[in-house]
Amino acid sequence: MDNILGVKIDNLSRKEILSRVESFLLDENFHQIATVNPEFILQAQEDAEFKEILNGCDLNVADGTGVWFAYLRFGKLLKCRMTGIDLMVEVLRIANRKNMKVFLATKEGGLSNFKEIKDAILKTHPNLEIEGNDISSCDIVFSALGSPVQEKFLNSLKNDKIKLAMGIGGSFDYLTKKIIRAPRWMRRIGLEWVFRLILEPRYRFKRIFNAVIIFPIKIILNKK
Repeated sequence: MDNILGVKIDNLSRKEILSRVESFLLDENFHQIATVNPEFILQAQEDAEFKEILNGCDLNVADGTGVWFAYLRFGKLLKCRMTGIDLMVEVLRIANRKNMKVFLATKEGGLSNFKEIKDAILKTHPNLEIEGNDISSCDIVFSALGSPVQEKFLNSLKNDKIKLAMGIGGSFDYLTKKIIRAPRWMRRIGLEWVFRLILEPRYRFKRIFNAVIIFPIKIILNKK
């Protein structure tokens, strides 16, 4: 376990991450996962509650090229970068194999509605049961409320029934194909943010400015 600007990162390989997910789904206790990107880390500097929740998560997966560069800055190597959408797909795959029940916490007025998301998931994962009302009966909860709201919401759900809770931002819109993902080659070399900026310049500019300008400056100036 490492930390970047005081935010915990679990430096695990892809295999180790998925093994941890498997173990969470076998356990009866509540487990929260966060995919930590530069934006999360910057938000945590200004929001003590958010920072505490992130540092209390059972698994923090590095998401974003900026986190990879931050590791290099401190003389370390990040084993695996995994986006929220990629991890969510893996969780769905594992859950489908186990015939689990999944709750979708969708954003009111979001690009994709509940039925569209449910249909998209069941098309590729037919063994799942998808719920949008009774959260307490579910094994897994995905929240698309955006950070830090989704992480705070999930943290409030701690109970013995829910096995895994994960904030996924706008990942549902990739499943419904309302938003197109960057070509695989761009994702591999860490340039997915460029593709997103081209598609959604007005929405993405501030977020990407923080990720590629503000975050690196803070990392460079940080001494540990």
